[in-house]
Amino acid sequence: MCGICGYTGDGTPDLLDRMLNQLIHRGPDEEGRYREEGVGLGIRRLRVIDPAGSRQPVANESGTVRAVLNGEIYNYRELRKELVRKGHRFASHGDTEILVHLYEEEGEAAVSRLRGMFAYALWDRERETLWLVRDRLGIKPLYYAIRPDGQGEHGGVIFASELPALLAGVPKRAIRPQAIADYLTCLYVPGPETMFQGVYQLRPGELLKIRGSRVEFQRYYQPAQAVPRFRWSSEAEAADYFLGLLRDTVRAHLVSDVPLGLFLSGGLDSGAILTFMRETTNGTIRTFTIGYESPADRSYNELDAARLLATHFGAQHTEAILRPDAVSLLPQLVAAMGEPFADSSAVPTYLVSKVAKRSVTVVLSGIGGDELFGGYPRYLGLRLASFYGRLPVSVRSWAAAQAASWLTEGTDGQDDRGRLKRFLVDGHRPLDDQYLRWITFLPPEWGASAFAPELRDAAEGAGLERAYRALFNRWPSPEPADRAMGLDLQTYLPDDLLRMGDRMSMAHSLELRVPFCDHHLLAFALAVPATMRLSGWRPKGFMRRALASVLPRPVLSGAKRGFRVPMARWLREELREMVHDLLSDEAVRRRGYVRPEYVRWLIREHEAGRRNFADQLFALLVLELWCQNQASTA
Repeated sequence: MCGICGYTGDGTPDLLDRMLNQLIHRGPDEEGRYREEGVGLGIRRLRVIDPAGSRQPVANESGTVRAVLNGEIYNYRELRKELVRKGHRFASHGDTEILVHLYEEEGEAAVSRLRGMFAYALWDRERETLWLVRDRLGIKPLYYAIRPDGQGEHGGVIFASELPALLAGVPKRAIRPQAIADYLTCLYVPGPETMFQGVYQLRPGELLKIRGSRVEFQRYYQPAQAVPRFRWSSEAEAADYFLGLLRDTVRAHLVSDVPLGLFLSGGLDSGAILTFMRETTNGTIRTFTIGYESPADRSYNELDAARLLATHFGAQHTEAILRPDAVSLLPQLVAAMGEPFADSSAVPTYLVSKVAKRSVTVVLSGIGGDELFGGYPRYLGLRLASFYGRLPVSVRSWAAAQAASWLTEGTDGQDDRGRLKRFLVDGHRPLDDQYLRWITFLPPEWGASAFAPELRDAAEGAGLERAYRALFNRWPSPEPADRAMGLDLQTYLPDDLLRMGDRMSMAHSLELRVPFCDHHLLAFALAVPATMRLSGWRPKGFMRRALASVLPRPVLSGAKRGFRVPMARWLREELREMVHDLLSDEAVRRRGYVRPEYVRWLIREHEAGRRNFADQLFALLVLELWCQNQASTA
């Protein structure tokens, strides 16, 4: 795992220095750079494979092709053997050098041969071309901006693994008002846009070709176009294939020359990974989980389930009992993300990463299993909504009226009452509209009362809702739950979960690997229809049955688990003073993004326990802290 950066066009001597200084946490072990007229490549390296060798940037035999890599190529040994047979000579035993030799053989098509998580830059001196490439699902990040040449023309491209590193190498950029509206709606800024004008993220499965003043984009992979190649005569046959494929995927993700562990939540995804880690090795497996000290937060603890799994598979287990000082912790998280991000799961991910780094350099995680195999209750809700929508309008209207008056949301916002109320109240809407309302946090009708006039004007005619609806409806399946999972694969997974996992782990120089985001496993999952993935009207019905022979029964029958945080209570108690300070009328007016009346309403309803507005309030807190951080570093 590393941090990379670079540019094409003119570069001052300290340009790479400024960007690399922002990436030390991603690669504290080693620094490398390459410069020639018109191009510069930089790397901060975390040594994982071939620690003593594999210095980057790597080069081919003639020095005409050079590359820097953030990530891991899991099939590099097989590719190396193939390339050696074809006459290529390697100077190291690592995975990065594969890139330059494979490029010599196959050009831009080389990326289709790679199995792994990666974002890399490759410079071809003879063709005077720079390639920027991001992996299929967006596990590894890559930001870029077009550089003006002083006359307003294209003067090259600058790129980096994280937004602060990129901003260290470009003139000050203006914040996009639309990005703030999108962030308050989703709790993250959806790619490929960022918070700043003219700064973008490379899309998952995309490559960028820069040659002189020409910039060309190409999507080499899109989940919706991945043609399933699997056909089974029975679910049992599909389950056998799944177990074999998952076993192979986990084995591939264990390649490492440094200590390796697992984030263990006690649920299906991490339990399945632990199963096949144990099959692969008789040695020590280190697992890590978190819990909360306060009795009020016991419902968030996953210690018992994780302990059961660790004991069952003989893992060396570490339990971190969290006593976080939320007031001092939040600024650390905001700085680590480098951009506004308000998924509160970042808090436990940050803390468990800090604990894991004391004993390992690489850790596996179950991120991606829910999107591939139907792990969220909302997928079942959407299937049910397709049947509910066939009822007479009068019946649905009556049910919605009853729900609005009888049902109130619980204190944590995830209880059955809240879900049922949203389901019944939204039942008259089209399925795509219903789903968008379930996964966003600022309904369109709130905009007039929530946004300050300037932001409201910028947000009018916004493309976010339109873009998400298009992704939902274009997914090649008639099954609504399939479409929902397809939308999440292209938005929530890369822009929330994977972004969070990367930043929170790399803040502690810890490499995070995600076997469920392997593209071979994704191809299999796409061939399993939602009716099978959710069969039995239970999340991950297929996966539960497939794993019945290898996981303890309490894990198979347990509720969905993950790294969660009692944010609703924190905002009423530990963070109450911070909320009233950072979100005072004066502070809100000074920032000018939302209306003070709206913020007062959120605080009043949340503190009274009438509504759970933890997500909305946390998003506003994070935004204010990020703005303060931007001002201090400007």
